[in-house]
Amino acid sequence: MIARIWRGVVQTDDAELYGKYIDETGFSAYKATAGNQGAWLLRRDEGGRTEFLAFTLWDSPESIKSFAGEDIEAAVYYPEDERYLIEGEDWVRHYEVIG
Repeated sequence: MIARIWRGVVQTDDAELYGKYIDETGFSAYKATAGNQGAWLLRRDEGGRTEFLAFTLWDSPESIKSFAGEDIEAAVYYPEDERYLIEGEDWVRHYEVIG
């Protein structure tokens, strides 16, 4: 199993709306993709900024490709992300789940 982690930051004033937006876009797509084994959104508020981590589990690199495209290291963005994000990584990290 593979864990896929993406990080983004918004202004705390936008955090509630952005969290709902992520659920409607990325998390809906995760759940609709064969091979996705779960998705969690982590949130941390600090100093007027809110950091989000999208943590997803996948059964194989091929299932990640079904969601992300050929370059599974590239982050997947949606049209309104630019409106909210003050920091967004263009890449994701993958980890082998060992326990």
